[in-house]
Amino acid sequence: MDEREKLKELLKKNSLKFGDFILASGKKSNYYFDSKLTTLTAEGSYLTGKCFFEIIKKNKIDADLIGGMTLGSDPIVTSVALISKIEGMPVDAFIVRKEPKGHGTNNFIEGLVEKGKRAIIVDDVVTTGGSTLKAIDKAKDSGLNVVAVIALLDREEGGGEELSKVYPFFSVIRKSEIM
Repeated sequence: MDEREKLKELLKKNSLKFGDFILASGKKSNYYFDSKLTTLTAEGSYLTGKCFFEIIKKNKIDADLIGGMTLGSDPIVTSVALISKIEGMPVDAFIVRKEPKGHGTNNFIEGLVEKGKRAIIVDDVVTTGGSTLKAIDKAKDSGLNVVAVIALLDREEGGGEELSKVYPFFSVIRKSEIM
């Protein structure tokens, strides 16, 4: 079983929950992907980093940074940064806060962000793309050039299609591959 298949199995086993849920988009759903139950495990972290890095490498995405909205993207960007260094193509991580820090620098973004750097925006789960667009806006406000968007899981509810109208969009896994 390859790394992507292993990650798919982990997501299905650890992260897929059934019940009544309200998503970040405000939509109601009878299932929910809690990606952190996978990405925060040692194996899930490794597989996530490898699968994201494979998309970057395969699609020749030239980026200096990889980041997204806290909290779902935090373990993802850390894993990708580590794997990218091991693979000899370092891509540094950054995190977008939901609110400015409130003290010190009052930053919305944490990391070595410099105007003009090329950035990949990530999200753990894309439904409508709203959270991803917020992260993109904050990255652009900080002077970053967004070159691609990668989601761990595309719920296939229109967000991926909307994002792909503006940016190269990739998902590691689609909902239809798990459900």
